[in-house]
Amino acid sequence: QVQAVESGGGLVQAGGSLRLSCAVSGSIFWMNTMAWYRQAPGEQREMVASINNVRRTNYVDSVKGRFTISRDNARNTVYLQMNSLKPEDTAVYYCNTADRTLRWGQGTQVTVSS
Repeated sequence: QVQAVESGGGLVQAGGSLRLSCAVSGSIFWMNTMAWYRQAPGEQREMVASINNVRRTNYVDSVKGRFTISRDNARNTVYLQMNSLKPEDTAVYYCNTADRTLRWGQGTQVTVSS
């Protein structure tokens, strides 16, 4: 089954930056709208950004102006550049299609200290 593998998380101080990567194998990657999701402890998983096959992007209001999603179809990889991080961005970050058709990966932990 197709799966995404996320990487790039870590511990960062508020105001810092991280770049997450997500490699997807075994799918027609370029056709799909890809998305980044996050799940904080005790919270539901939410979509924070998406990018379609013509690179049109959408963001949840809480990350607009701070996060940038991009994709490299030749590498079957989607990225999330996160700037001006806040403690409330602390979560496990996952990627999947916008329709959640891939098997969920392990995610990558992002922790923002105040």
